[in-house]
Amino acid sequence: MAQSASFLPRAMGEADAAKYIGLSPTTLRSLGIPRRVYGSRRLYERADLDDFLNNLPFESPKGVAPTEGSETCDDAKKAFG
Repeated sequence: MAQSASFLPRAMGEADAAKYIGLSPTTLRSLGIPRRVYGSRRLYERADLDDFLNNLPFESPKGVAPTEGSETCDDAKKAFG
């Protein structure tokens, strides 16, 4: 089911949800993002997909040191003191 830019449903089937976040359906299933059940359909809520993406770390541009409090900086401090 192709989605137009002017309308995104609140809940999506697996194929549309995977396309929405730019991953394959197989990868989407492995992420543990909660699904709702309607009969035999498994639906992903757009808010849950957005939350997943919002919680991914940003990639630091090449040559830019991680900032204090960033996940990468905190991991380095744990490893190296």
